[in-house]
Amino acid sequence: MPVELASSRTYPVTVEHAFDVTLPLPLPDLFSRRYAAIPPIREVRDQQGAWGTVGQTRTIRLADGGSIRETLLSVDRPHAFTYRLTDISGPMKPLVTEVEGRWLFEPAGDGARVRWGWTLHPRGPLGRAAMPLFARMWRGYARQALEELERTLVP
Repeated sequence: MPVELASSRTYPVTVEHAFDVTLPLPLPDLFSRRYAAIPPIREVRDQQGAWGTVGQTRTIRLADGGSIRETLLSVDRPHAFTYRLTDISGPMKPLVTEVEGRWLFEPAGDGARVRWGWTLHPRGPLGRAAMPLFARMWRGYARQALEELERTLVP
């Protein structure tokens, strides 16, 4: 049974600005800090050109030695983009088979609400049992990422 996680934050920028900055943002800049057992992203490999074309793939290398394959599934400027994480190795491998990710952008007052979410597909009984703890860690990781995004979006 999939597990849904999401976190959001509102920024004093236009929706278009938030989208245009977030989509191509280098992942090691956005996910630069560990939160509990979730490591930072150390580097991205195998990416051809700027990130933003449906069907693009890249390999995400984590600070704990794990790696993940990311595929960009959809781009609907300035509203949303989605991706899938597969070929998970390292400490997350026993927990999930794949992750569907999404970034959503919508007007909120004079600014933009940015919502980042994951749909996790747990791997077997161990993965299902670990989901409540993983979800708590992910929320902290997401909070840090959205704080980092603010430093990039808001001059």
